[in-house]
Amino acid sequence: MKKRTREAAAPDITPMIDVVFLLLIFFMVSTVFKKDEMALLLNLPKTEKGESVQKEQKTIYIELSKTEIAYNGKKIQFEAIEDSLKGITTKTIPIDLRIDKDVKYDRVVNLISKLKKYELTNVSLITDE
Repeated sequence: MKKRTREAAAPDITPMIDVVFLLLIFFMVSTVFKKDEMALLLNLPKTEKGESVQKEQKTIYIELSKTEIAYNGKKIQFEAIEDSLKGITTKTIPIDLRIDKDVKYDRVVNLISKLKKYELTNVSLITDE
């Protein structure tokens, strides 16, 4: 009689690897990508209609809420915004202002006067549609 040898049964994991890669691709494709990284949660005013502007490569983002301000996605002190504006050499660079609708008018005027002081006049006010 011939002696039987037992072989260890090894499962084939090739189909499982295929399924894992398909799931990975599915989640990568279905993920919502953020357009711009913003630092403050703002309640922007709504508009009935507005212009759609093509985004240029280099844009400065300034967010203003009741108590805070953010420059290019980083929270800073309101007094420090002037230091950031001094360093801008290209005066025609587009600046997107995202201002909360509950911000006091004098705070907005103060920010715009700082922009005007450094001759930064290519300003857009961003709203929700």
